[in-house]
Amino acid sequence: MPDRQAGSQTLSRGIRLLEILAAADRNLSIDELAAELEVHRSVAYRLLRTLEDHGLVVRDGAGRIALGAGLAALAAGVSRDLQSAALPELADVADEFGMTCLLAVQHDGDEAVTLVSSAPRQTVAVVSYRPGHRHPITRGGPGKAILLELPESAWPADMTDELRAEIAESRALGFARSSDEVVPSLRSVAVPLVLPDQPLASIAVIHVSLPRPEAEIAARLKTAAERVQRAYGA
Repeated sequence: MPDRQAGSQTLSRGIRLLEILAAADRNLSIDELAAELEVHRSVAYRLLRTLEDHGLVVRDGAGRIALGAGLAALAAGVSRDLQSAALPELADVADEFGMTCLLAVQHDGDEAVTLVSSAPRQTVAVVSYRPGHRHPITRGGPGKAILLELPESAWPADMTDELRAEIAESRALGFARSSDEVVPSLRSVAVPLVLPDQPLASIAVIHVSLPRPEAEIAARLKTAAERVQRAYGA
């Protein structure tokens, strides 16, 4: 139990340190961070060394601390502008179909991470799919839609012949679909979203059942993807 408590405290302090840096309007010294955390300078130094090793913080020429580029990787390299451009379109699709609509991005090569999602405002059953949810790109509609835009040389090495055939069929259709692959009982239809200087992405709807034919849903998602591209300036 003591070890678990110590580990939790260290993690909490590390997260708090990042929050302090994010809220600051300038780079901070180790002494300033130690004072904010209410810990000894040596404790703050050890936390910073660990965060530096992961690229989450960096030091400037004067030795002051700033947030590092590694934080962008944790967010899949996607800017807030993309979320702003996508959310109105996701909300429109969600309300039109009565299904949760989401935007997922490729992360670390073989994962799809939900960046933003929107649930319908008026429906009996709502499927919650929160931002940060991740799964392999080889499973689920959002991931498979990303695969549609990836060259085969960049596909995960463990892809089965069955999945390769499915992706080839999906490319011919222009959309991906899935059932019971990521969350039991959920179905999904998804289309790719390609934006300049951003990871490959996809727009998808998920629900326990599909209110309209897959091709019709996919056509609407493609329209949403085109509108997101325009709103993003692509």
